[in-house]
Amino acid sequence: MSLSHLSFYSAFALSSLGLAFHRTHLISALLCLESMMLSMYIALSIWPIENQATSPALMPMLMLTFSACEAGTSLAMLVASTRTHGSDHLHNLNLLQC
Repeated sequence: MSLSHLSFYSAFALSSLGLAFHRTHLISALLCLESMMLSMYIALSIWPIENQATSPALMPMLMLTFSACEAGTSLAMLVASTRTHGSDHLHNLNLLQC
């Protein structure tokens, strides 16, 4: 395993651990999701270079597009939940009360 693979895998694993264990604020969960998407984007961008592919892959651009849509939607959700509940604490958000 090369050093670049190890760094991508460790970045993804640390982001998923952060998402699993530090769920107090919605903004911290969203930052963990964005770092997971960033590590997957970098891994998908490096993959054609390592395999000596002649044409650039479309997958990193598609991943970046979905990541931007996810970021915009999650920020809108953050603003809406902060306006309705008064804070971004995840324990205040209860789906049974909606």
